[in-house]
Amino acid sequence: MPDQITIQVNGKDISVTSATSVAVAMHMAGAHCRRSVDGELRGPLCGMGICFECRADIDGRPHQRTCQILCSAGMQVRTNE
Repeated sequence: MPDQITIQVNGKDISVTSATSVAVAMHMAGAHCRRSVDGELRGPLCGMGICFECRADIDGRPHQRTCQILCSAGMQVRTNE
């Protein structure tokens, strides 16, 4: 069974299992991934890393596809919403 871990999404602590994708953790935190050029909030679309709608900064690395990355303890996620 996966362990419970804590990550931060836009400064908010979220408790998830280690088998949780960052995109799901962001959804649990009520965070959207980014804003479009028109200012609309965007979120995951395909869930398999093709559409790039789920991008966020993870541990200081920009434009990470959150649907393809599993959470790890202490992870810092930042969106540009």
